[in-house]
Amino acid sequence: MAVQVSTTSAPAIASRSSDISKVYREGIVAGVIGAAVIALWFFVLDIFSGRPFYTPSVLGTALFRRGMELGQLQTLPVSFETVLFYTWVHGMVFCVIGGVAAKLLDLAEQNLSLGFGILLFFVIFEFGFFVMAFIFAEPILQALAWPAVLFGNLLAATGMAFYFWRHHPNLKIRP
Repeated sequence: MAVQVSTTSAPAIASRSSDISKVYREGIVAGVIGAAVIALWFFVLDIFSGRPFYTPSVLGTALFRRGMELGQLQTLPVSFETVLFYTWVHGMVFCVIGGVAAKLLDLAEQNLSLGFGILLFFVIFEFGFFVMAFIFAEPILQALAWPAVLFGNLLAATGMAFYFWRHHPNLKIRP
């Protein structure tokens, strides 16, 4: 008596697991790229203004030590502990954003009609970020100059988009 065993389900599970790992890996790499681009942008601006690490120090202070006024933020001495802690949190947030973007792009590759909606979501997300920043973080934007924040976010988004574009060359976005 011969028994024939079919193992078609095992490779499918391994393949699906591999696909999920690929999505998470792409998200983390894109997040690191975005975080590094914006950190480098502000580092260069801080160097040219004569205050290295000023931006992450101000943002970290605003995030972790609430209640500081604009005058205090502008004269704030740089705290490397705050810079490191803020940079870590900033990198993790970008990795989460990259992970969400990678998952949405994965969904768009499976269903082409989702692509335009995802693009629209990211445009609204970026716009929403600035509206919320102007409403809730006006003193910080005054201390850092909001055009620099806008341009830095656009640079980070461009770096992440270029990475995703290189890894998803067949993705088409149609309305």
